[in-house]
Amino acid sequence: MRAPNRYAQIIERIFLRHYQPGLREVEFSRSEIEQVADELGIKLPKNIGDIVYSFRYRTELPETIRQVLKDSETWVIHPAGRSRYRFAIVTEQRLTPATRLAETKVPDATPGIVALYAQSDEQALLAKLRYNRLIDIFTGVTCYSLQNHMRTTVPGLGQVETDEVYIGLDRRGAHYVFPIQAKGGKDRLSIVQIEQDFALCRHKFPRLICRPIAAQFIAPDLIALFDFEQGEGGLVVASEKHYRLVAPEALSAGDLDTYRARPL
Repeated sequence: MRAPNRYAQIIERIFLRHYQPGLREVEFSRSEIEQVADELGIKLPKNIGDIVYSFRYRTELPETIRQVLKDSETWVIHPAGRSRYRFAIVTEQRLTPATRLAETKVPDATPGIVALYAQSDEQALLAKLRYNRLIDIFTGVTCYSLQNHMRTTVPGLGQVETDEVYIGLDRRGAHYVFPIQAKGGKDRLSIVQIEQDFALCRHKFPRLICRPIAAQFIAPDLIALFDFEQGEGGLVVASEKHYRLVAPEALSAGDLDTYRARPL
């Protein structure tokens, strides 16, 4: 069996410091990452926060942490105040694009030079959303990018971050805020991130209509978009659409007839 990598060794040691059988929440502080790394003789990355980020969105927690779970349960890591985090057991809530959902072709307006020099899957996805006005198309609202990587401190949660924030205006004159979570490559969408986006909206934009959106690459030219609402049982997916970016000549008269027949 391959030895755990340095991130796994650190997070495992921190978890086992605090966990007792039966606990469903376990808190720890950011400073413990440095303490444990020193104990284990592990060199930390320049961005210490990447250790927590990795297990929140990219990588499974070590087996020693997962083995206490029941079927359909998973550990998530929440912010728990300034420089503090909390392991919590929840029902599995990862978001995965549907496999048999109708696609909508959109003529790709991404400038070639932008596509050429995009530095990461996340940045490439955000660029494609922006240049192709996919947030406007998906929501039916005129939208404008306000800020990339908005980071703020939310009371009761600590520091939260969303990948991009759009502000929107509909035909009534109502104003919207659309926090965007964009994921490509190995990163995974999580309901936890969407819950944090709702909290960010309540704190920073209390008078705007909040509609968090998640975006995921299915393929380099195929993008899944989700939006959410608060249901009686908690957060639910309100809608999911798939958009395929194509050359203009790939959009046929038959495609247009199909789209015209769809309900608004």
